[in-house]
Amino acid sequence: MAGGEVETVMVDEISFPRQIQITRPLSLLGHGITDIEIHFLQIKFTAIGIYLDLQILDHLQKWKGKSETELAQDDDFFEAIVSAPVEKFIRVVVIKEIKGSQYGVQLESAVRDRLAEEDKYEEEEESSLEKVVDFFQSKYFRKDSVVTLHFPASSSIAEIVFASSDGDKEESRIEVKNANVVEMIQKWYLGGTRAVSPTTVASLASGLSAELSK
Repeated sequence: MAGGEVETVMVDEISFPRQIQITRPLSLLGHGITDIEIHFLQIKFTAIGIYLDLQILDHLQKWKGKSETELAQDDDFFEAIVSAPVEKFIRVVVIKEIKGSQYGVQLESAVRDRLAEEDKYEEEEESSLEKVVDFFQSKYFRKDSVVTLHFPASSSIAEIVFASSDGDKEESRIEVKNANVVEMIQKWYLGGTRAVSPTTVASLASGLSAELSK
């Protein structure tokens, strides 16, 4: 590309690079928004980009040839994405400002419910989840602030980073070291029909369907 420009995708007026690199090149394979309808008005809260190492295709071969519609409804497919030992990176950009505590409570509720269903919500998980909620408690999510969630390939930890859009160059970060909590945070965004953003799930199904058919 001329001048070394980075190719981008617009997600609700927010620009996402098509590729990023942390340890390996990761491709933007799904994107969407979180929103809520209030009195027939659609209120958009965040734009989401899902970046995956294309090595993930090796773990999804049994779904080769399936349509994006079939994949979007197949929770086993998304289970395989979450469990695949490849690097994953989720970028969340704030559209409508909210308190960090509101985001933290949403995350806590979704993760706790999933852990409880699988009988994995013990003291260690509760403590780990509390630290994540505390991390967001004092934050304020101004428009264009960014939350990133990085899941390295070979470990069961996650690194969450918050960067405010208020000109403060300081990034805050926290490491989540409980494997069960890490898994359920992934499922909050990548968990198929129960994920927080249906548009992102549909887009991810489309992006992976296209890659699998190459």
